[in-house]
Amino acid sequence: MSSWRQIEAEKAFSAAARARRTASLARRLRGCAAASGRLAVHDQASLRPASTPAGLGLREIPLEAIKATVEPHRASHFDSDFRPAAPTRARWQRVWLAEHGGTLLPPISVVQVGDGYAIRDGHHRVSVARARGALTIDAIVSA
Repeated sequence: MSSWRQIEAEKAFSAAARARRTASLARRLRGCAAASGRLAVHDQASLRPASTPAGLGLREIPLEAIKATVEPHRASHFDSDFRPAAPTRARWQRVWLAEHGGTLLPPISVVQVGDGYAIRDGHHRVSVARARGALTIDAIVSA
């Protein structure tokens, strides 16, 4: 791996993490609760299956429709806009480098929740895709 690519990955992570901190500070200055910027957590056991089986399976979904996670331990690693926290740095940069290098990444895994999605697997891929300005991502949608 070239040192140039590593520097670019570091810059990308720093910008995304800085945006997270800025958004958090802005919420505090507006008097919003700290929880308002956290990634929502859905209990997978309480989720209802999607109403239309045709909507399940592999498909391209809008990144902005991913609004929550079913993995409680991941909720602190990303804010509601999937901007990363400091502990995610190494993995986030590896995913960024892989995507930037043209590696075909596997689809993420989500469950439909109302008009949006809760993510099961692929938090870092979603964060990197958003940071790179992507509008959609390949996902396996399940019940």
